[in-house]
Parts: sequence; C-alpha cells; structure tokens
Amino acid sequence: MEAEQEYTECEDFIAERYELIKEKLNELCDAADTGDDRYDKYFGTEFAFVRYLTTVFDRVGDKNVSGTEYKEINKKLYEDILPGNYDSSYCNPGYATNIFGMDIGRILSATAYEMRCAIPYVFEGQMQRLLMRAELLVELYGSVCDLASDGDEALAGSLKDIIYWYVSDYYETEQEYRVSELVKGEQLPLDILDEYDPGDTSYLYKYGEYITDNEIKTAEYLAAQPEEKIAKIADTFSEGYRIGFEVTRKDLSKKKTVNIRYPIGFERVIKKTISNFEKMGLTPVIYRAGSSFFRRQNVQKVGYFGANPNKQYDCDHSKDEALFLDSQLLTRKLECLKASFEKYKEEAYVHAGPAVMEIFGEEPFVPAENESAYKLSKQQQTLFVKGTSKAGMITNEYIKGEERSFTIMAFPSPAIGDIFTEVFDETLEINTLDYYLYRNMQQIIIDELDKAKYVHVLGQNGNRTDININLIDIDDPDSQTKFENCVADVNIPVGEVFTSPVLKGTTGLLHVSEVFLDELKYRDLAITVTDGFVTDYSLANYDSEEKNKEYFKENVLYNHETLPMGEFAIGTNTRAYAMGRKMGIAGRLPILIAEKTGPHFAFGDTCYSHAEDVKVYNPDGKEIMARDNEVSICRKDSPDKAYFNCHTDVTLPYDEIGLIETVKENGERTAIIKGGRFVLPGLEELNIYIDKVLEEK
Repeated sequence: MEAEQEYTECEDFIAERYELIKEKLNELCDAADTGDDRYDKYFGTEFAFVRYLTTVFDRVGDKNVSGTEYKEINKKLYEDILPGNYDSSYCNPGYATNIFGMDIGRILSATAYEMRCAIPYVFEGQMQRLLMRAELLVELYGSVCDLASDGDEALAGSLKDIIYWYVSDYYETEQEYRVSELVKGEQLPLDILDEYDPGDTSYLYKYGEYITDNEIKTAEYLAAQPEEKIAKIADTFSEGYRIGFEVTRKDLSKKKTVNIRYPIGFERVIKKTISNFEKMGLTPVIYRAGSSFFRRQNVQKVGYFGANPNKQYDCDHSKDEALFLDSQLLTRKLECLKASFEKYKEEAYVHAGPAVMEIFGEEPFVPAENESAYKLSKQQQTLFVKGTSKAGMITNEYIKGEERSFTIMAFPSPAIGDIFTEVFDETLEINTLDYYLYRNMQQIIIDELDKAKYVHVLGQNGNRTDININLIDIDDPDSQTKFENCVADVNIPVGEVFTSPVLKGTTGLLHVSEVFLDELKYRDLAITVTDGFVTDYSLANYDSEEKNKEYFKENVLYNHETLPMGEFAIGTNTRAYAMGRKMGIAGRLPILIAEKTGPHFAFGDTCYSHAEDVKVYNPDGKEIMARDNEVSICRKDSPDKAYFNCHTDVTLPYDEIGLIETVKENGERTAIIKGGRFVLPGLEELNIYIDKVLEEK
C-alpha cells in the first residue's frame, strides 16, 4: 500500500510539472527573447515543436481521433527532417553550425534531435519522458538569455554542463524504462495488434512512427493474402524459433516471454505469430526501435519500426554522445543498467530472446560526410568500446546467453519497386526451402571440411581475395565436427555451413568489389587479416583515404582498433543468389539472405558468443567443437577481454570466387567451389541456379 501511495504521489508530481511546462511553452513560443535574433528563431522553432508534442500527447488519448487526423499529425511531426527540408532544419548540424558556429551549433542541433526523440513517448503516454525533454529545452533557453552576451565560449560551457547533468540525472529513469521494455515490453503495440482491422490501414499512424506508402502497401498486400500464406510465413518464423532451442538443447519450457521485432505493416503476420508463440507458452514482449542521448542508434533499428524519414539525419546524430561522454558518466550509466536489471531480474530470467522480422529493398545508402556532426574523440572511442562490452556482460548476466535463442527472417518492402509481389513470393519460397535436401548437401561439404587443416579461398574476375582460414583440430571425427550445418531454424533461410576459425594462421587478403553491410554500401573493400585479426583495410567510398578508414572503423570495427575473424562460412543458397542476380536486387538483399549466397567472413564475436559452454550438435549427432577462439576463451579469466558485442558479415558472391579448397595436414587439396560452381560430388543441385545466372549472362 505504501509503494502504491508513493507511485501515485510521483505521478501527481509529474502531472503538475507537465501542466506548468505547457504553460511555459505557451508563454515562450511567440515571445522568445534572448537579445539575439538567431537564438530567438531557434528557440521559437523548438518551443513550437515541443508544444505541438504536448498537444498531440493530450489528443491521442481520445478514442475519437480520426484516421485522417492521425495522418496529418504524422506528416507534421516528421516534415522538418525529411530530405527535402533537412538542409534548413536545426537538426542538420551543418545548418546549425553555419548560424551559431561549430561549438554552439552542434549543441543546439543535438538538442533539436533530442526533442524529436520524444515523439514515441507522445503515443505511448509516457508523460515523464516528454516532460524531461521539454524542461531541458527551457533550461537551455534560460542559459542563453543569461549568457548570450558573455561570448560563445562561456555560453557553450554552460549549455554543455546543462546537458551533461540532464543525462546524468536521468540515466536512472531511462535505464529503468529501457530494461522494462526489454523484458516486459510496451502496451501500445499490443493494443494496436489487438484492434487490428485488415480493412483499415489508418491504424498504422497510431504507432507514432513515420509512415509512407511502403508501410501502407505492405499492410494492404498482406491483408489480401489467403490465410494459408499468412500461416506459412508465421509458422516458419515461430517454428524456426522453437527449433533453435531444440537443436542447441536449451530448455524452452523455463521461458515465458519472447521479444518480437517487426516492421510496421506486418501486423497480420505478427498476430498469427503471437498465436503460435502463445501455444508454446510464450507471451510477446514488443518494444520500439527508439533513439536518444540515452540510447545510441544508427540506421539499423532494433525493435518494431516504421519508415526511416532520413537516414542521413540518423547518421549525423549517431555520435552525439561526444557532447557529454566521459568515464564518470559511463560508470553511472552502467551502475543504473545493473540496478535496473536487478529490479527486473525475475522477468529477465524467463525471457527467451528475440524473434526478428526484417525487410529489405530500399536503395543502398552511403551517408554524406557532414563535418559538423559530432565525432567521438580517441578517448571517447575507448570509453564507448568499454561501455558496450560492460553493458553486454551485464545484460548477459540476467538474460543468459546459454539459455536464450533467437530467429531472424526477412521479406521485401514495396520500396523494391514494381517487382515487389514477385520478389515477396520468391522470398517466401526461399525461406521455406526443403530442410532435409539442404541438410544432406551441406553435410557433404562438412565431411570434406572436417578433414582439412585449413581452407584456401581465392578470388576471380577482378576479385583479389587470397586467404587461408585455419581450422580447429578434432580428436574424434566420429563424434565431433568443425562446422555447423545451418538449416532453417534461428537463421532463416537455409543455406550455410560455418565455423569459428583458429585465429593464428588465418592470414591473407579479403576483397569484394561491392558489398552492403547493415544497409551501408562499401565499394572496393579490401581487408588484410594477419593471424585472425584485421591489420589493414581500404575502400573507395570517398576520395579521401582518411574518410574511408574512418567509415570502416566506425561501422565495421565499431571503434575498436582491430577485430578478430569470428566466423568463416560457405553459403549454399544458390536460389537466393539467382533471385538477386535475375531480379537485379543483389545489392538490396539483407545480410541474412546475402550471407547464404556465397562464402562469408564475419569480424567480431563468434556465432556462439556468450554461449560457448553450451554443447551444440549437428543433425547427424556430432558435437560442434569450434565454439571458441583465442579471444572468446579469455572469458574464463578475463571476461572483459572476451567479447566485442559486434559481428559483421562480409560476403563474396559466387561469381567472384575462383577457388575454395580444403588443404589437409599432408598437403592434399580438394576443391569445394571452383570457378564459381560447386564441384564436390553430390552438390549438383546447388549448381542449377548458378548455371541459370551464367546462361542469362
């Protein structure tokens, strides 16, 4: 009873502050007066935006809001950051710094970004998270009024201090919200799914995410499909999740919740998926792919998500932490994360992991270089790496890697063009290929790989790849294996065999003419590997070598100085490869499918990260022994050195592969792929689609 009373008093206090801040916003919107027209215009714009957020907050709780009004709200919330308007938006660091100078311009641009991070809370009814951002804006305005005449240096110092303490003060609140979302989810998406009407797409706007024709067309397309097709998608999705627990011999019966991540528009499929999971005894946990000062996010979204209004906007603000990140703040962040998990430890213990639905098909994206955007200093890069590692360890302590699993599946978005329905149907066929056919063919490859000391990969047709992949030794070939036979379970679609390479001796050059990693494009990418670690890299995205290296370090190395090769795999899904080439969408396939269309090499953690001690078996009953490498084994003595919390796949297409051969201890060599085709007896089926591509050329 006492706790309930405290909670009610806290709610009342927040509601009282909320009413006061609304009054203040109304007062300041048309009367911002700092003594400097530049600041008056900035704060007038931002006050008006936040005031509109409060108006929407008060309005969306009304059941009588029409679909047309929701659509108008959606347009108004996102219009200033759309590509056509971004050049004159304060959210664009380049625009802001042209007006206010580099230091203050960056701060004010980051602040404008943080205000727009409050959009989700308006629709979720989270008054406190909207309130705290509104109060931050008013406090910054007060500082400008007091110090604008004292010079930029004094003003910038004051603004930085305000944001620093804002972040410090609210870390506890935000981390608690975040952990609650992770293990309990949000109510809004459940309400929308519960009220889902396939005949009315206006529900899409109730999420508060940016909505385009792509989301509407997806929802309309799925609503028109026969029930059997929807069931086929949902059944493959949920069954892959269940099999993931089965093949790793993890006890699903101990779990009570599953995180479902999906693109908006897939509600009909997700409703059926939820029904399937409930039959397994799992309750859905659904949360948004949000972003703010407290939760770093780039182009890739983790959670449910709508359209991305502007990927450049995301990239420009992906390093806003540079404004405040230091060791003291990092320590506080991690302490708050630990305390939050402790509060929700019971819910975390019964959480089974994510089931992820992805989409693909948008134009490849290469971010423009924005010199005005924040960048982490060398010291901050080190702190970022340390923080990511520590946060991963804390999360794994409560949602244990050795007890959880996942599944991932992808379908096209209408952004892929007029061939959307054709690609969708072909992707469905690829996602439901014959499990047993591929299992047996992949076993032929594994049987040959198990005899090898190392694998040699050589490029062709201009590809300069020439690398040796060192493999683990096994003591008992009758009961042990070096490679996992990956069929359609956690990683849909079917189609790869993979291992964790022995780092020492894994040396050479990896090269690919063009590749897309996490929606970002890389041209003429070359990575030098020495004893399993990246020792050099180059690409041709920008004219400047420095910019190219910075791009790779930020987006592949995740600010580490180097990363080990955590995975080597041979993809076998030649039908997916043929789809990409035939339909001209190879560059738009997600890594989930693309990694099955040729050999690939992943940098970062192994595929068994945080679960190396869990015994894993192939369908033939053999135990997969290559679950560790020389880095991950450090977990036993120095766990902070064992993980990087990243894993990025680089795939080479079949037509750029001259040779993949095994090399035995005695020097004997056996080709698996030669001239872009599989050559081992028993793999003829895999060449059918490769040959079709060659014929069409």
